[in-house]
Amino acid sequence: MRRTVLKSLAAALAGALLSLPMLARAQAQPVDVEFYYPVAVGGPITKIIDTMVADFHKENPDINIKPVYAGSYQDSIAKVLTTIKGGSKPPQLAVLLSTDMYTLIDEDAIVPIDTLAGDAGKAWLGGFYDAFMQNSRTGGHVWGVPFQRSTIVMYYNKNLFKAAGLDPERPPATWQELVDTATKLTKKDASGNVTQWGLEIPSGGSFAYWLFQALTTPNGAILMNDAGNQVMLDKPAVVEAAQFWRDLSAKHGVMPPGTIDWGTTPKDFLEKKAAIVWTTTGNLTNIRANADFPFGVAMMPKKVRGGSPTGGGNFYVFKSGTPAQQKAALKFAQWATSPERAADWSIATGYVAVTPAAWETARMKKYAQEVPAATVARDQLDVSVAEFSTHENQRVTKLLNDALQAVLTGSKQPQQALSDAQREADRILRPYR
Repeated sequence: MRRTVLKSLAAALAGALLSLPMLARAQAQPVDVEFYYPVAVGGPITKIIDTMVADFHKENPDINIKPVYAGSYQDSIAKVLTTIKGGSKPPQLAVLLSTDMYTLIDEDAIVPIDTLAGDAGKAWLGGFYDAFMQNSRTGGHVWGVPFQRSTIVMYYNKNLFKAAGLDPERPPATWQELVDTATKLTKKDASGNVTQWGLEIPSGGSFAYWLFQALTTPNGAILMNDAGNQVMLDKPAVVEAAQFWRDLSAKHGVMPPGTIDWGTTPKDFLEKKAAIVWTTTGNLTNIRANADFPFGVAMMPKKVRGGSPTGGGNFYVFKSGTPAQQKAALKFAQWATSPERAADWSIATGYVAVTPAAWETARMKKYAQEVPAATVARDQLDVSVAEFSTHENQRVTKLLNDALQAVLTGSKQPQQALSDAQREADRILRPYR
């Protein structure tokens, strides 16, 4: 009997010992996280992301972050929504526009970051600039983590300012100064054809609404409420901003007629076809690398106040992930937004470092001294507002974009175009009130 028991114990022990390598291998199996990242701006962004992912894996060998470069922001959200509605598996982590928050909530696609991070994450979530958090929280929860965030800034060619008899250290600070300055910077040949535009504000494609906020905000107008279920598109200050945008071309002749493509703007600036352009601070590194002339960066010109909308992308963690994948995705988001990493990302890309702590790092302090233009967007955060975002965001934003294109092409007067957009937006958003 005793011999039988000893044999059984020995067999059990041998089995346990044999299973140890298998158990160790199972425990060592890394967690895979599919990560959608949009390639939406110029520069070697994919190489930067690949390097970040490799560095993270060195520090966290139990996590494999697998980037999927999903095209533009619009392509990325379309692919995410297709996976959700088509029944296939969405990514476990993505960088999407901060304005996609309501859409992702309505699709029940994402988890609240504050719930996932718990009490231990409160200090981390409290460390971001509040201007960026305005597009990251709603309904008492934080849903997105600021990552590649921006404001709109004004780039201007200092050599062209000098040639026009303007002070290269004094960019236009008001709407009237913008018109006066752009008038002096607009040049024509003997036949009357414009060879150099004083100003370009991009308006084509999907970003017209964002640039419009760089006019409505300085005019004291807010376009939507905090709940994302009401818009204010036909208020007098909004209509006045649309009229001013139209007048820059139709009345003052300082900007190309019709709509201007988003990608054309920095290209025209680098080729000296436009003396002043408005675009994202995310283009700073691209312009620094390619401009063969000294340039300045300035805040949005004022009408009744200063200000710009914030912009750019947030990290989102998806419900489709397992608890282990969600935890790993959160860890990567926390790592990527730590002060040193946020500073590295800002220096490499031109986006605004998303926490005050990042600006206190040695690298960022040195960079700010060497490239003072990088501090303009950061300082503008004090007067920045949330980017236009609502429930049914793609539909409502398209209404506003279409209205603005109608204004800029002259097919509708500003009041009519914006009243039409308001009426249709009210219909779309009514179920969310």
